[in-house]
Amino acid sequence: MAHVLVIESSVRDQGSVSRQLTETFLASWRASHPNDSVKVRNLAADQVPHLDADLLGGWMKPADQLSAAENEALQRSNLLTEELLAADVLVLAAPMYNFAIPSTLKAWLDHVLRAGVTFKYTESGPQGLLTGRRAYVLTARGGVYSGSPQDHQEPYLRQVLGFVGIYDVQFIHAEGLNLGDEFMKRGLAEANARLATVV
Repeated sequence: MAHVLVIESSVRDQGSVSRQLTETFLASWRASHPNDSVKVRNLAADQVPHLDADLLGGWMKPADQLSAAENEALQRSNLLTEELLAADVLVLAAPMYNFAIPSTLKAWLDHVLRAGVTFKYTESGPQGLLTGRRAYVLTARGGVYSGSPQDHQEPYLRQVLGFVGIYDVQFIHAEGLNLGDEFMKRGLAEANARLATVV
């Protein structure tokens, strides 16, 4: 039995295309893998604070020197990191906001990219500790950006996932969603067709 961790980062509960893609993905996944467990973390409903001095202090200070705020930040980071460590499959649902990922997703990444936990420094450079896992990234984009210099989602997420050792990453883009009905229908159809082949 595999454990699937889904990170939802759209600010919208209703009308979110990335959430629709997640629902389609999970329906297919559960049909093909009925014994797998699925954990969904909704960053809009359960917001993760941005990286701050309390979190840095929680990571760097001895336990007996932590303030209450630093300890709270550390416990939050531990919880999120433990969820990731327990996952065999990671699903990131990410709309494109201003050519990049939502800041809530960046905040989650800042909590789980941890030296000595999800990666380590070696004499030959950083080494990811999450090898053997798979990731799927489901994006929703108003324009068409795949392969464009304006796409700051896919290159960044490939880099950070690879940094922690996750190299088996598949991207499913729903693009052109704000370019009119024809583009929207085509973008959704292509994304759903791609989903059908990867699960």
